[in-house]
Amino acid sequence: MKIRYLLLFVFALSLCHSGFAQKKPAYQLYKSNGKKTKYKRMFKKAPKADVVLFGEFHNNPISHWLQLELIQDLHQKEIQLSLGAEMFEADNQEALNDYLAGEINSKEFKEKTRLWPNYSTDYAPLVDFAKQHDIAFTATNIPRRYASKVYKEGGFAALDSLSKEEQSWMAPLPIPFDIELKTYQNMLKMMGDHATEDIAKAQAIKDASMAHFILQNREKDKLFVHFNGSYHSNYYEGIVWYLQTYQEDVEIMTITTVEQADISKLEEIHKNIADFIICVPTSMTKTY
Repeated sequence: MKIRYLLLFVFALSLCHSGFAQKKPAYQLYKSNGKKTKYKRMFKKAPKADVVLFGEFHNNPISHWLQLELIQDLHQKEIQLSLGAEMFEADNQEALNDYLAGEINSKEFKEKTRLWPNYSTDYAPLVDFAKQHDIAFTATNIPRRYASKVYKEGGFAALDSLSKEEQSWMAPLPIPFDIELKTYQNMLKMMGDHATEDIAKAQAIKDASMAHFILQNREKDKLFVHFNGSYHSNYYEGIVWYLQTYQEDVEIMTITTVEQADISKLEEIHKNIADFIICVPTSMTKTY
C-alpha cells in the first residue's frame, strides 16, 4: 500500500513539473505599480486618453504584435484613430501620404523614403492597416541628419542656419530643454567619458519634434496612437514632457516594453516607468 501511494505521489509530482514546463507565456502585462493586469484593462483605458505612446523595443516581436492588435481592436470598437511613429522622418511625410492614398505602390514608397531595416516585418503591417482603413499616419521624427548635427556641431545652435523648409521638419526653435530629466541624466551616465550635454540635446530634439507633430496632427475626437522606442516615453519624460510642455491639458497614456529572465514578477527597476508595462522573456526571439 505504501509503495502504491509513493508511486501515485511521484506520478502527481511529475504531472505538476510537466505542467510547469509547458507554461511558456510570451509576455506578462503589469500596471505601473507592478501589479499584474490584463490586456483588456489596457485596451479599455486607451480611448480615455488623447494620446497613447506605445514604447517598444525595436527588435521585440511582442511589442510589434501588440501594437497591431491594439489598433485593430480599437478600430473594431469604432474608436476613431490617428497614427504616428518615430520610425518615419518628417521630410518623408509626402511620400507616406502618397502611399496611403494609393498614388504610389510599395516599391516606389520604399525607394522614396528612408525606411528602417525591419520595416517590412515590424512597421509595414501598421502602415498597411492605416492604408486599408483610411487612417492618417504621421511621420513624427526629425530627420536624423539634423539630430546628428545637434550632437556633433554644437547643440541646438547648429540648427539656426537651416532653411525654413528644413526647420519645418522639426519642433519650432528654440525648444525648451531640461538637462536634469532622469532619462537625459541616465544617457549621460551610460555614455561615461564620452558624454556631453549635446548628446542629450540630440535626444531632446527628437522628443520635442515627435511631441510637436503629434499635437499638430492630432484631431479632435480621435485617439492618436504613437509608436516609439520605449526610452522616448519612459518615466513620463521625453515625448511626454514635451507634450505637456506644449499643451498642458493633453491626456496621455503610456505603454512600455521591458525584458526579464523571469516575467512572473516585475522587477523594482521596471516599476513606475509607464502606465502599462509589457514584460517579455529575455529569451524571446528578436526580429533582427
